[in-house]
Amino acid sequence: MARRLTMFSKLLIVFMILAAIGFGGKWILDNTSFGQTLKQKAEQEKAQSASDDAASSSNDSKSGGLFNRNKDSNADDNTLRVQLVTWPGYAPGLYFNEGSNANTKSRFFKEYGFKVEFTREDNLLNALDGWASDEYDVLVQTADAFSLYTAPEELASLKPRAFMQVDWSRGGDAIIAKRGINTLNDLKGKRVALAVPAPAQTMLITALESAGLSIDDVKIIKTADNLDAAELFKSDDVDAAVVWSPYDVEATNQVPGSKILMTTVEQSHIIGDIMFAKEDVINEKKAMFNGFYEGWMRAVAEIKDAGNSEKAAKYLGEFLQFGPEDTKAMMGRVYYASHGDNMNFFELNPKFRGMTGGDLYNKMNRKFFEMKDNPNMGPTWRNVINTSAILNANAKLTGQAYAAEGVKEFAPPTAADRNAPALSVKPISINFATGQFALTENAKTLIDLQLSEIAKSFANVRVRVEGNTDNVGSRDMNMKLSEKRARSVAEYLQKTYSMDANRFVIIGNGPDKPVAGCESNASAECKAKNRRTEFQLLSAS
Repeated sequence: MARRLTMFSKLLIVFMILAAIGFGGKWILDNTSFGQTLKQKAEQEKAQSASDDAASSSNDSKSGGLFNRNKDSNADDNTLRVQLVTWPGYAPGLYFNEGSNANTKSRFFKEYGFKVEFTREDNLLNALDGWASDEYDVLVQTADAFSLYTAPEELASLKPRAFMQVDWSRGGDAIIAKRGINTLNDLKGKRVALAVPAPAQTMLITALESAGLSIDDVKIIKTADNLDAAELFKSDDVDAAVVWSPYDVEATNQVPGSKILMTTVEQSHIIGDIMFAKEDVINEKKAMFNGFYEGWMRAVAEIKDAGNSEKAAKYLGEFLQFGPEDTKAMMGRVYYASHGDNMNFFELNPKFRGMTGGDLYNKMNRKFFEMKDNPNMGPTWRNVINTSAILNANAKLTGQAYAAEGVKEFAPPTAADRNAPALSVKPISINFATGQFALTENAKTLIDLQLSEIAKSFANVRVRVEGNTDNVGSRDMNMKLSEKRARSVAEYLQKTYSMDANRFVIIGNGPDKPVAGCESNASAECKAKNRRTEFQLLSAS
């Protein structure tokens, strides 16, 4: 039954979902007339909503709020109504629909018998309220932040179900840092500006884990959104920030000595965008959801062609009100998820060993609760997804055009890779029997828990594995043994998680790189610290 959220619920939920979609507004440029107009309109909307919520709701029903909702006579029971935000991941759908409005020229209509209406709504509370009252059938989100919608009791009662992966962010999000911070390890003890709760948290948490750190090792300066984080970075109040592109470039250009520490080019499998709907709506409009998914996946395959990509860019630019060059650049910052990618993301391919929606959602479901950004834990991933449309299309969308993104292939490592600066270093103690290099079952479990997720999240970068020993035994023996131990770790990751063997740079240091303060191996404690394996991420090349 359609319903509006209560005022109490709005006040509760607004904190939890404030800036939850980390990709909203990424490409709103300060030096364009559109960007200035957008800011003015946002301020006007903020002032209006503060004065009279009821009047604001009435005005929204007439004008669509900040952006035109494309409501027209075509928006009937045979129209699927989809909310989008300012983000380039939606080019395939706009291409297949011949634009954003519900229309009879749309291939969704011609080939599947229903219309689609895409509406841009960057105000998440407005979108959520419209979805709760059945003004929208489909909303957008990221898999990691989806528990912000599935955990709160009132929202959980609406049974939100993720049914499609849209894309992966590939450069649209970044961690920027000031002078003196050259690796992720250097963030320890630093002040980091961050939108909370939001996918920015997911990105930072996983980045810190790659350096053997946790969120408690930094001081979080909470902001309303990532744009505020970029502005705060320009002050003396923070040392680093998680921001959107192109604000990573703008902010670092204005702060001498600062740098872009890493982006989702390196952390390539951390922000996966999804679409979700109420379970009863998916069931009631099953044929429409099946056609919507199938048509979107066909579009993903088709826009790999240069001519079709130009057409998709045209519709995306019109929808977002950006020029051709900006639009094409935006499209280059995402990877459009294919049908094969959806099979993997929704854990329907038992052979897949890469990052899944469940990996992202279940981790952050727990983290948001632990950090008190969510009132309670949401259901597990398997209980908040609906894969009927994916499975329905499985026999139809076959062949290379619909295949999943393959494992990145790396050229054989070079001598330069052995000495290249590390993006992060994670020391881990893996116990080997004396003089042995074979992994025990306990060692394999440790690798699964400590290293595998990082390797999957940073799938675009090389991994350097360095073995180290204490000073017991000859140096020559320890050099050979440490290299064999490092190789054992790399080969386990390669075989268990289907990673390219050339991705790994194997180094045996023997006793030559002891931990600071333990150079003499004078105590059993120091010897244990020196018998370590380091897992290092190198910057993307």
